[in-house]
Amino acid sequence: MKISIITVFPEFYQEFIKTSLVARAVENKIVEFNFIKFSDLTSAGQRIDEPVCGPGAGMIIKPEVLQKSIESCVQEHGDGYKIFFSPQGKKLEQPLLKLLANKLYFCAQEEKIKKTLSVKNTHLILICARYEGIDERVQDYYADLVMSIGDYVLMGGDLPAQVFLEGFLRLIPGVVGKQESIEEESFSGSFLDYPEYGLPVEWKDKNIPEVVRSGNHAQIEKWRKEQAAKKTICRRFDWFISSQPSKQDIEIAKQFVPNHYVALMHNQILVQDGREGNSSITSLDIHDIARSAATYGIKNYFVVSSLQDQHKILNTFLNFWHSKEGKDYNQSRFDAVKAILPAFSLNEAIKAIKEKEGLDPIIIATSAKQHGFEDKIIDYFSQGRLFALQRPVLILFGTAQGLSDQVLDRCDYLLLPLDGLTDYNHLSVRSAAAIVLDRWLGLKPKVMVEK
Repeated sequence: MKISIITVFPEFYQEFIKTSLVARAVENKIVEFNFIKFSDLTSAGQRIDEPVCGPGAGMIIKPEVLQKSIESCVQEHGDGYKIFFSPQGKKLEQPLLKLLANKLYFCAQEEKIKKTLSVKNTHLILICARYEGIDERVQDYYADLVMSIGDYVLMGGDLPAQVFLEGFLRLIPGVVGKQESIEEESFSGSFLDYPEYGLPVEWKDKNIPEVVRSGNHAQIEKWRKEQAAKKTICRRFDWFISSQPSKQDIEIAKQFVPNHYVALMHNQILVQDGREGNSSITSLDIHDIARSAATYGIKNYFVVSSLQDQHKILNTFLNFWHSKEGKDYNQSRFDAVKAILPAFSLNEAIKAIKEKEGLDPIIIATSAKQHGFEDKIIDYFSQGRLFALQRPVLILFGTAQGLSDQVLDRCDYLLLPLDGLTDYNHLSVRSAAAIVLDRWLGLKPKVMVEK
């Protein structure tokens, strides 16, 4: 496979291609590198860059220099798949590496067998900018893919190109010794890699787990899978929910996701003029939040009110849905409503959770408003550090104008308010509950495409 790199500084790659597995891939003729230096294609004394157009400082590589470099590369080495590097590009992730390896190597091998080899699929061209980047017109015209290695800005595209090559080349057969080590590593499935150990057995008063030394391969495999799942849920829950996990992986992962509970507060909430008061229980809220709770695996959904007449209304509702008539009328609604528990106070709900779990729950409040509890605020990427505590989680939703400061003060955390692209911020509590639970516990599969 040919890899051509167009850059201001080819010397950046001298040691890179002479080191470790990359050097072996070159020696074994698995890959061949070519370098094109921008300045070699300009006249003596001619600059390769010019000031950016419009207000602002910075230099940009001239479009004609880029054009000449790319076309010279294609003329000498054949057409190729062109990757530009930019912080604004598609983020480099393991699924994208696999997609490109399949497209640029494995598909090409199949085409070789068919004798209809596509030159473009055996030649990779990396265009590495410097300064303020690359003229947008050139990128739009030539790029098959614009790639970013992360949400930060570097001085140029050469380090991103080397990061990409490290990840890409190890997927090519013959570059890494044992192919199974690639297939089982982090980001190749739903879980990160499991913990690895080497001798001595004891180091700094820490021992290699006995199961690893047991020689029982079945037990070791089970332990590794569970440890990989635990590490992923506590460190990279965002990866797990976007990795399209199998049902089996979900069942393993659920061991390390603590039980979640929801409470819909009809007392200790704000009513008109910011006064603390009570609100009425409504069947819509009961039904819809129950269905959301069932969808996202909530253990119990507490409907909290301090008013006896409101409990009479709630119990009338529950009596029907707990009956055979309710089950015959709508099985899925019957199943969802089973998780509802009435409570006269938040303390009663917390006590019920502690009796079930043996631990006090972590209490997370939700609110549509900004409050003066900055030290408690968390976002929807904070699950892992809370899950690592292995305590049950209770999420509170307020009715009327939201939870009182007294409730917010006793909570451990406060989720950021839900916001859209407008100033309108008046979601119903049942809509807010569905969105919050989806952001917190919902799967978010990605469809991997190049652009």
